[in-house]
Amino acid sequence: MSTPHIRSIGFTCRDAEALASFYTTHLGCRRQECLELEAGSYAELIGLPGSRLKLLRLQLGAEQLELLEVLELGAGLRPGRFIPADSRSNDLWFQHICVVVADMAAAAVPVQTLIQQGRLQSISSAPQTLPSWNQAAAGIQAFKFHDPEGHCLELLQFPEDKGEPRWHQPAEGSTFLGIDHSAIANADTPRSCRFYEGLLGLRLGGDGVNSGIEQDHLDGLSETEVRITGHRCPEGPGIECLNYLQPAGGRPLPADQNSADSAHWQIRLAVSDLEPIASQLESTGGSWVSPGIVHLSGEQATAFGFSRALQIRDPDGHQLQIVCS
Repeated sequence: MSTPHIRSIGFTCRDAEALASFYTTHLGCRRQECLELEAGSYAELIGLPGSRLKLLRLQLGAEQLELLEVLELGAGLRPGRFIPADSRSNDLWFQHICVVVADMAAAAVPVQTLIQQGRLQSISSAPQTLPSWNQAAAGIQAFKFHDPEGHCLELLQFPEDKGEPRWHQPAEGSTFLGIDHSAIANADTPRSCRFYEGLLGLRLGGDGVNSGIEQDHLDGLSETEVRITGHRCPEGPGIECLNYLQPAGGRPLPADQNSADSAHWQIRLAVSDLEPIASQLESTGGSWVSPGIVHLSGEQATAFGFSRALQIRDPDGHQLQIVCS
C-alpha cells in the first residue's frame, strides 16, 4: 500500500494573475513561482494535448494552491466552459478548499464587505457555528462563498477540542493558517471509501451526518442532510466527501468536463508506486484522463518535482493527479 500525501490542490481559471491577487490580498496566500508550459507531456497528462498552459503557485501555510490557466488550446479541443451560474452545494461537480482561520470575524468580515459590494457571491448567509448536539462538529465555525471566478471556498475555525494540533499553534500574526482539506460532493459513500481508502491508501478520518438550520444556512440549501466522510493522509490536508442525502436533485458532474473547464479541480497526490493504482483503477469505479502512466522529463520533471504520473477521475468524476518521483 502506498503512503499518500497531498502535494497541492488546484483549479482552472480564466485569469490566473487577477485571481492570485485576490488570494494574496484577502486570503493570506503568498505568491510562489509561475510556470508557462509549451505543449508537452504535462498537457498530455491532464487531457489537453497540444495546449499551452500557465500554472501559478500560491502558498498558504504549509499547503500549496495551484491556479491553471489555459493560454492556448490544442487542436481539436473544445473551449473551456464557465462554472454554471446556478451551481448548488449538492451538485456533484461541487468542490472547495477549506481554509483554516485563527479568528473567524477577522477573516470573514472583509469577505462579507466584498459580498455586500457585489464583488463576490456568498453561499452561506453568514458564518455559522455548528450546534452542540453534533458532537463531532460542535463549536466549529464555518463560512462558504465563491471567489471572483465562482470557485467555492470555505473558511473554518476549530474550537480547542477539534482539529489537528497544528491548527492550535501560535499563528505568528496571520489570520489564515492553511488548508485542512478539499471537500467534494459524492453520490455513494461506500463506493468513495473503496476508492480513496482501498485504492489510494487514505485512512478514514471521521464519518457523520450534519443537518439542521445551521447546515441550511451554511450550504445555502433547505432541509439539508449531508453525510460527511473524511479521508486523511498520514499528515497534511485530506479529502472530505459530502454525500447530500437531502435535498435531492443534485446534478451529476458532466461526463465531458475537462481540465479547460472552470469547474475543474485537481488534487495532486504523491504515492510511492503508481502501478497498483493503475491496475485497479477501473475495478474501484475510477476512470482515466491520461493515456496511462505519463513520463515527464527535462525541465518539466524538474519544475514539478516528479517524473511519472497518471491523471484519473474518482467514481463521481473528480480529477486527481497521482504522482511518483
